[in-house]
Amino acid sequence: MKRLFCAVLGVACLASGKSAFADGDAMELEAMEVIGVTPLPGSDVPVDKIPANIQTVTSEQLQNAQAISLAEYLNRYLGSVHVNDAQNNPLQPDIYYRGFVASPLLGLPQGLSTYVNGVRFNEPFGDTVNWDLVPEGAIESMALYPGSNPVYGLNSLGGAISVRTKTGFSAPGHQVEAYGGSWGRHSEELTSGWNNGTWGYFLDLHHFEEEGWRDFSPTKADQAFGTLSWRGDKGSLDLTLGGNDNDLRGNGAVPVQLLDEHRKAVFTHPDQTITRMFFSELEGSYAVTDDIELSGNAYFRQNRIKTFNGDDSDFEACRDAGNASFLCEEDDGDEERVADIFGNDILASDAVEGATNNTSQTNMRSRGGTLQATFGQDLFKHKNSLTTGVSYDYAKVNFSSDTELGSLTSTRGTTRSGVLVDESRVRLDTNTSTVGVFLTDTFDVTEKLSATIAGRYNYSHINMIDQYVNDPGKTLDGSHTFERLNPSGGLTYKLLDNLTVYGGYSESSRIPSPMELSCADPEAPCKLPNSFVADPPLEQVVAKTYEGGFRGDLNQLLGHGELKWNLGYFHTTNSNDIIFQRGGDSISEGFFDNVGKTRRYGVEAGAMVNYPQLFSSIDDWHFMTNYTYLNARFLSGFKTQDPVDEDNDEGVMVEKGDRIPGIPEHMFKAAVSVDLWQKVSLGMDGTYSGARFFRGDEANNHDKLSGYWLFNGKAEYKVTQNFAVFGRVDNIFDKRYNSFGVYGEADEVLGDAYDDGRFVSPGAPRAGWIGVRLSI
Repeated sequence: MKRLFCAVLGVACLASGKSAFADGDAMELEAMEVIGVTPLPGSDVPVDKIPANIQTVTSEQLQNAQAISLAEYLNRYLGSVHVNDAQNNPLQPDIYYRGFVASPLLGLPQGLSTYVNGVRFNEPFGDTVNWDLVPEGAIESMALYPGSNPVYGLNSLGGAISVRTKTGFSAPGHQVEAYGGSWGRHSEELTSGWNNGTWGYFLDLHHFEEEGWRDFSPTKADQAFGTLSWRGDKGSLDLTLGGNDNDLRGNGAVPVQLLDEHRKAVFTHPDQTITRMFFSELEGSYAVTDDIELSGNAYFRQNRIKTFNGDDSDFEACRDAGNASFLCEEDDGDEERVADIFGNDILASDAVEGATNNTSQTNMRSRGGTLQATFGQDLFKHKNSLTTGVSYDYAKVNFSSDTELGSLTSTRGTTRSGVLVDESRVRLDTNTSTVGVFLTDTFDVTEKLSATIAGRYNYSHINMIDQYVNDPGKTLDGSHTFERLNPSGGLTYKLLDNLTVYGGYSESSRIPSPMELSCADPEAPCKLPNSFVADPPLEQVVAKTYEGGFRGDLNQLLGHGELKWNLGYFHTTNSNDIIFQRGGDSISEGFFDNVGKTRRYGVEAGAMVNYPQLFSSIDDWHFMTNYTYLNARFLSGFKTQDPVDEDNDEGVMVEKGDRIPGIPEHMFKAAVSVDLWQKVSLGMDGTYSGARFFRGDEANNHDKLSGYWLFNGKAEYKVTQNFAVFGRVDNIFDKRYNSFGVYGEADEVLGDAYDDGRFVSPGAPRAGWIGVRLSI
């Protein structure tokens, strides 16, 4: 991922048989920071030559921040990143970067690609990203690549996240860490790494559990991750195995009127997600010569996801005399009897009225690999770095979902009747094959000017097979092919030794996922995450990004320590953007649709300072700040359903220039910490996330969700070199805030007085944890 190379600057000479360096003279070293430019290692390029501002995270930074996950660290410290806590679970956030999302929720337009050790981690069914799969203690480093970088393949519309995990060579040593505190949260993690110069291993075992701060919201996560490594004179091999068994409860948004009565309340429950993943990868590299390196990987990945969502019901006792004693559903004002999966009309009773249990099971098996070659020879006597490669990914998915009728308990939990609705049953198999061919080349035009060109050709084919026997029309059957060549190019120029200007253009694309293709008919809306009903075509989304800026350091001005800064502009336009359009008789029903063009542009600024011994010989200070102005708007008009006025059959018009919901215009982050006597660390971070429109209000006709400030604190005391005590306090000032807003129907469950229509995900109150860490 990121390494430091040292180039020796000096001239050797002989004088009286003594060294060229007199006693007391020091050899001058120049540090050159490099970073990989493809998902696989081996493609390192000096960071000053990359025409983008890449943000990186190390394992040391993750540990010092005491973050419970990589996603939490991204939200608190990295520029242009914010979180929508739609699920209200610490392991299930929606991570946004520059207005593009990587989320575990089906139905969101996934615009960030994610990789772990060069293996794509976007799920094959809905391109979702499950942040709970890899334990934080196993992460060696992470890089966040901005823009529509084509080398990182599909879904890299706004950026790409590339994670490298630890090995026994990068993380030798043994450590046990445990902490506990508010809401019954506790975590225990064991890491162990070792090598003898040729062979090595790394192992991470992690358990996380909490009752949750809201009602009925327990979570448990068990994760294991390990690597067996071999290192030779010219080559390396890493065999990685990982798995998890996680049971996550995130009861989501709650009506604002209910929230005013009880901050910990949930609307309906349970909302359960179980993930069980197995991951295996063999990765290797071989240096053919000093300038040519081959690298590659092969993987198998299986993820089984079960969901159980207790919701209210759209079914009720029939009103027409001809349907007396039966259960009905309204369809355009007319009643229709509800049939079970055996074809029988369902009789109305208390056991089947008032609630539904929407369940799903998604079994995904992926396999594939990547092979790449890196060439470091000079070209026309100019420095040049060329990487080219090919990837293949194949995924099979078995998706099933059902709607079970039930009733609500006094706490708005759901009961089970065993009666399953025929119309809602889905049995869908899909297989997806994707081939990618990529190239990236960085050429030094002069010593100060570098040019980079890159491109990737993607070919994807999706087969969809409707397996439900009661669907003779096989409405979900389909076969879809997508292909595209995405290019990019950019320049960097060193204006001064400590000042670089950069600029570039890039394109990337995402194809409609099988889940989106299964729910794309406006005449037959479906309810997420279940009830897929048709398979009309959708166009692939194409993103085109321009960006440029400056970056540099002011180290000489400081005298000692370091100060790095960046200032940039980005502009991304999506064509054929896909969103979930509301439609049908329920506010939760709708369909996926290409809505034309959307645009996200803005300004990013950041700075980082490490200043040792600022006031005395005992204090070392650290400071960082990031600010982002983000303007995200629709560039094409379209008609959609009003989220508040259900009786408005004409709908509302989304005009060109309306803001995209869920994305704040302003984001600001800052953190300051001090190390005292190299034993005591104290730190505080603050985040501002601006106002944004509620999801569902694409026409911008209603009030925004308010922005908020949030401050957190941390401390650590190293009792000995091997033993430390640490603690953290979140939301120091106990701020009442909401990170996400959406529209829903509360009155059908809570009564006519709950007619506001706004649902929000409340932020957690002040809380604290303390822990210990033993290292050997």
